[in-house]
Order: sequence, then C-alpha cells, then structure tokens
Amino acid sequence: MHISAIGQDSHRFEHDSSAKPLVLGGVIFEQYPGLQGNSDADVILHALTNAISGLTTVNVLGPVSDKLCLEEGVTDSSVYLRKALESLGAWRLSHVSVSIEGKRPKLSTHLGAIRASLAGILDLSQDCIGITATTGEGLTAFGKGEGLQVLAIASASRE
Repeated sequence: MHISAIGQDSHRFEHDSSAKPLVLGGVIFEQYPGLQGNSDADVILHALTNAISGLTTVNVLGPVSDKLCLEEGVTDSSVYLRKALESLGAWRLSHVSVSIEGKRPKLSTHLGAIRASLAGILDLSQDCIGITATTGEGLTAFGKGEGLQVLAIASASRE
C-alpha cells in the first residue's frame, strides 16, 4: 500500500540580516538573511514536517513544535521533522519532492548539499529526494524576494 501527502510552508526574510543565518533543508547560508520565525524557520524542513503530518494525521508544527521551541528552546527544525517521522509507525518513507519558490538565493549550485542533508535527516537515498527551485517570475511576494515558499510531497509505503 502506498500513500502520499502534501505540505506547505512560507516565511518572510528577516529585516536585520545579522539576526540569524538562512537555513534551508538543514544547510546554513551565512551570506543571506534568515527567515522570520521562532525557530530557525527552515521553510524546507517545515514543509516536509507538514507533509509527514499529512501522512500520519499527527500535527507536529504547532502544538509539538511550540512546546519544543517556546518552552524548551529547541530551534533546530530538524528536531521537529524527526518528531513527525516518529509517527510513521509501520509506514516507510519512500520518496519526497520539494519545490522552492523565491527570487533569492539562487539555489541551483546548492541543491546537491540540500539533497544530501535531507537524505541524512530522512534516512533516504539521495535519488529518492527531488528538489526544484523557481523564481516565480516575480508574480508573488516570494518571486519579488520578500521570502520563500516551499511545497513538499512525501510518499510512504508499507506491506
């Protein structure tokens, strides 16, 4: 049996570029301003967490992440994603696809590093992780450089 679910997340860039670095898929981009949020605001990991929550029907972003972040000081979004993965039970993640929309940063030379980071977090082969990036042609706030939006699809299977 196979199932798939979609997740989405978006964040605006910080106004103060020195506030925190940009983190995407667990990869740090020091030269770009971070994204607004209580956590590291890793929009890729948040979208994947939401996709996993769609598979399991256990919402992690919100009640679980708020407790971890606001009460325990855990701001690393990979912790939230790992919490979501714990809810898979007998299901095994088989493939993820991530689509990133934003004018900046240019991601084409960084997709391999993001894919490798996600493979480690998700315990998936890199060839089971698809990543695409688009500027959105300036049609949205993301395409105008105000932030980033990510859509993610996660697929899982079990016998």
